[in-house]
Amino acid sequence: MTTVALTFDDGPYPETTPALLAALGEVRATFFLWGEHAAAHPALVRAIAAAGHAIGNHTWTHPRLTGLDAAARDEEVRRTQDLLAELTGSRPALFRPPYGDTGPAVAQTIAGHGLTEVLWTVDTRDWAGASADEVEAAASRAEPDGIVLMHEGRPATVEAVPRILAGLTARGLQPVPVRG
Repeated sequence: MTTVALTFDDGPYPETTPALLAALGEVRATFFLWGEHAAAHPALVRAIAAAGHAIGNHTWTHPRLTGLDAAARDEEVRRTQDLLAELTGSRPALFRPPYGDTGPAVAQTIAGHGLTEVLWTVDTRDWAGASADEVEAAASRAEPDGIVLMHEGRPATVEAVPRILAGLTARGLQPVPVRG
């Protein structure tokens, strides 16, 4: 079966993460966690991991990394790596730069932490306030082996997930976590 990776950035959020996990059910996805949010909600990080989802690093404060010096970039990544390893028992292998803001300096920083950068092929624009119908429509444009960008803190995304899963299945596409 051909696959599509579902990814969720910026969590965890107590208002939406539990409902998102419930909406995903047995489907596994990748969660790129924001370090400050993970530190504030460690039980949710553990719940994501316990449900079998892949966990990736999304920096500590969600900055535009290309605007930081090397030491600040490294601190953003290292601090999040350390926390996620402490909470889950394993160090993330995947990294998504906030805003997709990347370049050679970012690549060098994440390589130093053994991370693989993951961008996306479909942006649902849930971060811009897209409705559940718009999120679903965007996700329906995912091609085989594509990566769909969504965000945890958006109720419209949580509402759209069951329909996204049904639509992918109807197209013969299996939702999966990103392969590192």
